[in-house]
Amino acid sequence: MGRGRVQLKRIENKINRQVTFSKRRSGLLKKAHEISVLCDAEVALIVFSTRGKLYEYSSDSSMEKIIERYEHYSYAERALTMAEPESQRDWFLEHGKMKAKIESIQKSQRHLMGELLETLNIKELQHLEQQLENSLKHIRSRKNHLLFDSIAELQKKEKSLQEQNELLENEIIEKEKARAVAVQTQWEKQSQPQTSSTSTPSFLITTESLPTLNIGYLQTSPSNAHSN
Repeated sequence: MGRGRVQLKRIENKINRQVTFSKRRSGLLKKAHEISVLCDAEVALIVFSTRGKLYEYSSDSSMEKIIERYEHYSYAERALTMAEPESQRDWFLEHGKMKAKIESIQKSQRHLMGELLETLNIKELQHLEQQLENSLKHIRSRKNHLLFDSIAELQKKEKSLQEQNELLENEIIEKEKARAVAVQTQWEKQSQPQTSSTSTPSFLITTESLPTLNIGYLQTSPSNAHSN
């Protein structure tokens, strides 16, 4: 028959307890060395006997280095574990604050819309009225500013159009003047008499070439007059 499961409990016999401690301690140190070599693990083992004697094993040359690493890791784990409940609590508080703030904003918006006014007293209604008046002032100021900007933009466009019209009018006037000058020049050319190139000018005609007309009277002797 196989051995049954041995119940772990303190050995009452002092001698047997000391023998078992010695055997198990040696086996534990051996196993620690084996796991460090076979698995390339960093192992530190510390055992105190009932008499307070220290037995230790370290896979590293310095036990303090392993202990320091353990303390750093253990501290980080404890800090993370302690921070999680605080972080959750902070999130719950922040959620409550944000929810209350949203409800307050929604309530104020309803009051500005003229709803749920029956829950307000005189002082709150006066404060609400003052808020509305201030809002109307800002709205009117913004509207007037936009209107002035729009008017200024229209005036700027109007001025630009006027300048363009003036330029077009000047161009039209210049073209009309040029056209009138061209017409006048053409009319003057057409109104000049067409003369032959072989005709002699009047100031070159001599009196010798002109025909003459001789006008005279016949003289008679007195004898001839009496005979008649």
